[in-house]
Amino acid sequence: MPPPRHRPDPGQDSGRTWGLALAGSAGLLLAMGGWWLGSHREGPRTPDPQHRLLEREAQRLRWRADHQEASPADQQRLLELLLGLQRTPEAIARLEIQADREPERWPLRLLLAQLRRDQKDDAGAERELRQILNRHPGQIESLELLTLLKLQRGQGAEAEAQVRQAYTQARAPELRPEAVDLGLLLAVLQQRRHQVDGARQTYLELARTFPQDQRPLIALALLSQASGDDQIAKAALVQARRRGGGNGGRDPVLDRLENAWGLGSLRGRSGAGVTPRRTPLAKPTGNPGP
Repeated sequence: MPPPRHRPDPGQDSGRTWGLALAGSAGLLLAMGGWWLGSHREGPRTPDPQHRLLEREAQRLRWRADHQEASPADQQRLLELLLGLQRTPEAIARLEIQADREPERWPLRLLLAQLRRDQKDDAGAERELRQILNRHPGQIESLELLTLLKLQRGQGAEAEAQVRQAYTQARAPELRPEAVDLGLLLAVLQQRRHQVDGARQTYLELARTFPQDQRPLIALALLSQASGDDQIAKAALVQARRRGGGNGGRDPVLDRLENAWGLGSLRGRSGAGVTPRRTPLAKPTGNPGP
């Protein structure tokens, strides 16, 4: 059996709201061409016979890499083996060389940043992330991880300023697809900083700007339900369902939310009994947070 692979776990350090909101963005998927990103957790040790087989495979691939004979697939397999065999420092050293050789392959450096963070080297992780963001200022996964690091250090204002700048640049002079993911990250960050009105305004702005995307409305529903505004939460779910299929069809995510909140099935319902006086797409009346 192959060693355990990394799995993304972006919400591990930040609670349910952070994880759920990030799970809706491209960064939350973290499907980086087969590279695994996220928090490394050491599993149980491999039984001795299998362990020896993996050690021999790693030794063979290590020789190929050291003699410049390793293919990209060999290099990836070697990293998987080193991580599965709990040889993270060696994996970091080899990944660093590979990332330096191929600076345009930012997923390599993003994985390197995550591994450094797993080793409690937050300064090293931030250094890797800044290298990515110097080349790709709006790279969402790197901003997510850098935001987590800054929040842990109490630098929320600095994190918000950086995310807001990336979001603004993705909206003008022309609207780019990544703006929705950056906006979602900004709104979650505003929630983390207790700027509920600001987060609500950001979700509404995203819902109007991206009329086919369910995520801003789902996030608005979550925020409204947590704030005790069940009518806004219900209306947001109704409109999110319309965006999902256009005919009020089944949607597992929305179904689970409705069931968890005791709202019953809202599929196909859009009458006065469902839509409140204020709708999620109405202009917000609150002031955004600082």
